[in-house]
Amino acid sequence: MAFNRKLDDAAVMTELIESAAPAEQEAHAKELDQAVAGLVEELDRLEIASFLTGQFDRNNAILSIQSGAGGTESNDWADMLFRMYTRWVERRGFTLEVQDVQAGDQAGITKATMLIKGENAYGYVKAERGVHRLVRISPFDANKRRHTSFCAVDVVAEITEEIDIEVPDSEIRVDVYRSSGKGGQGVNTTDSAVRLTHLPTGIVVVCQNERSQIKNRASALNVLKARLYEKKLDEQRSEMERFYGEKGEIGWGSQIRSYVLQPYQMVKDLRTGVSTSDTQGVLDGDLDRFIYGWLRAGCPRHRNKEIQMDD
Repeated sequence: MAFNRKLDDAAVMTELIESAAPAEQEAHAKELDQAVAGLVEELDRLEIASFLTGQFDRNNAILSIQSGAGGTESNDWADMLFRMYTRWVERRGFTLEVQDVQAGDQAGITKATMLIKGENAYGYVKAERGVHRLVRISPFDANKRRHTSFCAVDVVAEITEEIDIEVPDSEIRVDVYRSSGKGGQGVNTTDSAVRLTHLPTGIVVVCQNERSQIKNRASALNVLKARLYEKKLDEQRSEMERFYGEKGEIGWGSQIRSYVLQPYQMVKDLRTGVSTSDTQGVLDGDLDRFIYGWLRAGCPRHRNKEIQMDD
């Protein structure tokens, strides 16, 4: 195993320092420090990988952002979250396919759906499912008052071919219309955007990233199947809050993470107590500390265990 070889190399380096001349020991010690730091990081990654044993953890992930209470403020917050997850995907070396983005009336976006492709993408991203709360001085308020905004993030695993989900055509209403991008600019001159509504459940999926209506319909159907399958699993679980209940209403009292920009700088995960004052880093996609903290806490595998949080 590569990790064991690196560990052996560090042990050899330790012996080398002990036998080296005093003038050479400092240089070797710095090299050893770097090697140990690398081992700690790799051990951390191996530990996290050991938690990703769920049935769909290795699958790609479909992440959706929905603005909630807060009007224009909430739409702008949804846009900030969209950027944050885009940056996180880049940091992880994953691939991002934006399937739908709907612009807000005055600023930001009302909703967005993205497909995140990469090894264990769903295993990591499922930690982000829930309501995200932002507190800041509003850039849209002439009186510079502090505002609170909410957005919901939903995550489902992309359904692979071995999962058989039958959705009769009679249960789906299909609407097609002209695609448009953020800000309302036209991105197509044909009716290529597709909206699928699953009549029995009311689940709605929109896809407009392709110029082909056929491709958009196929992508939308894939997302719809993923959400229907997730809903089916939830109905079979006794602890339904594991996924949908944990998200709840998009407003006060249901958030999983709080991002405070004013009057102080703090991002805190309310499920695990993990926090940081580096708000800009988080908004630039530095999310691993929260994802790892959630996985280490065993959520939602050990919901019966109490999780200690900071005040």
